Formats: sequence, structure tokens, C-alpha cells
Amino acid sequence: MASQTQKPSPAGAENPVTSAMTRREKAISKRRTNSVVLIYAPLHLGGSHKGVSMGPAAMRVAEVSEKIQRLGFQVEREIDVPVPPSVCFSDRATNAARCVPEILEVSQAVGAAVEQALADGAIPITIGGDHSLAIGSIAGVANHFRKLQKNFGLIWFDAHGDINTPDTTLSGNVHGMPLAVSLGHGDQRLTELFGFSPKVAPNRAALVGIRDLDDGERDMIDRSGITPFTMSDIDHLGLGKVTDLAMAAVGADVSGIHVSFDIDVIDPEVAPGVSVPAAGGFNYRESHFALELLAQSDLMCSLDIVELNPARDLRNKTAKLATQLILSALGKRIL
Repeated sequence: MASQTQKPSPAGAENPVTSAMTRREKAISKRRTNSVVLIYAPLHLGGSHKGVSMGPAAMRVAEVSEKIQRLGFQVEREIDVPVPPSVCFSDRATNAARCVPEILEVSQAVGAAVEQALADGAIPITIGGDHSLAIGSIAGVANHFRKLQKNFGLIWFDAHGDINTPDTTLSGNVHGMPLAVSLGHGDQRLTELFGFSPKVAPNRAALVGIRDLDDGERDMIDRSGITPFTMSDIDHLGLGKVTDLAMAAVGADVSGIHVSFDIDVIDPEVAPGVSVPAAGGFNYRESHFALELLAQSDLMCSLDIVELNPARDLRNKTAKLATQLILSALGKRIL
């Protein structure tokens, strides 16, 4: 049987296999870094759904580290942040925020890990856990850029505002407060983490995908100065345009963008494994496209993936999706 040989390409035509390899090599060479640090924070104290503490384990089952490395990154470290085994309650007479000392302890550890990863030239990816972990991750990013005397931006993807304070909260759950804390509003023990506040200026922050807000959050968004994009805006403009606008809103002079991605921004038909589902969210391709655009900007310096709740998932479907979203944020592309 005659051996099969590859036919030469016509003059001037690119070999498609070689061309694809070249594109991938060029994409890798353009990255600001090929290093990643994974920070697992099984924090559940910010809300009433303990299943979120299993989020990091579900991501490990979905082989998040292995898949990041197959994309061409080096996972330099995998850090497990300890969470106090505590049952804590608010003191309604003095403060409506629950579990503040315990969440502060976790926030300090997350913040230190994120800051060290950035100082080492890596991309920290914090995997939760409930969204109160963003108090720590944003503090770490802020401290890093503050020492460099540079600006950073924040893009917060969420079905909810997460901008309550102890004065406006209906539940006392801190996972409904981390954006407010990062903007300098709320319990001083949290806002003053690392000794300064706010962690991010309101004109450097954009909130994308909101569709389920408390009355107090509407007022806070109006007063805060952040740039909000509701699902109605996304329906009207498209998520690609809204993501571009969000990047423009945080400023052209930023040296990096922290992305805090709550999986409940995605429609529960696509991502059922979340603690507080809200119908009418992103579809599968929209979710990936938004993160692909951020990857193409080469500005994303750090990432949170939060509110994955395996207790409500179907055969680890949402964890697998979250893993693929991380790959999109890191620059995975079709070609």
C-alpha cells in the first residue's frame, strides 16, 4: 500500500495546521504572564447556603488546574484558604452584618495570597465559596496597585447588586455586601482591611448583568457613582457591546482589571448549581464571549469565580462550565 503524503499547499497559501499553531504561539507570546495561582476559598459564612463550601472541591473534580495547564499556563501554586468552623449570628442592636470577624479572617488570607501572586507576576484566580471572598481578593489587588501607584479597574458580573450595607440589608448576609465594602461603605472592620478605604474608586467600577436588586441597593447604585448595566441594557445593546462599555467605564489609564464573576449572572437553565438563582441571565455563549473580550484586552489581572453550589448542581454541570469560563478568561480561543 502506497504511503500517504501531505499534498503541498498552493503557492502563497498557508498550511492550515501550521497557521493554527502559529496563531496559538502568537497568542501565548502576547500574554502578560503564563503563570497562574489558584486560591481555593470554601467560604460559606457570607450567606445561608452551606453548599457553596464545596465549590472548590467541585472545580478540582472538573480538573480546573489540569485544563489551565493544557492551555499553556503554569499553575505555580494551589492555595487552600482555611475557613473557621463557626456558626455566627449578627447582633441586631449594634450591627446587622453576620460573621464579620470570621469573614475578616478569611479576607486577610485571601487578600495576602492575591497580592503575593500579583507581586510574583502571576494571575490569581480565587475560587469560592460565596461572594464575600471578594472583600479579600479586591483588597489584595488594591494593595498591590497602590504600592505601585497605579490604577486598576473592577468589573463585577452578577445577577444581584451585592452593594447592601448593614443599614440596608434584609438578611445580614455579607455575601450581599462585598461591592459596597470595596467601595468603602459598611462595617469598618471590613472596609479598613489592610488599612485603607475605599479599595476601588466608584468611577473605576462597573456592575454587569443585574436583574434582582433590593431597594437599598438601587439607592446605593444611584449614589455611589459606579457604572451599572442591567439585563435590559444587555438585551438592547448585546453583551459584547456592554462588556466593551464596561471596560471603557473603568478608565483607559488602568494597569489591570479585576474581574469578579458570580456564576448566578448566568441563567439557571445553563448554570443550575448556584445558591441564589435568578431567571433571565446570560446564555452559554454570552458568558464565554464576555470573558473572551476581557482576555483579548490583555487587561484582566485577576479573577474571582464565586457562588458555585454543588449541592444544587446536576452531575457537576456548573463546575464544568465554570472551569471552561476560566479558560475563556485566560484567552482560550477557537482559532
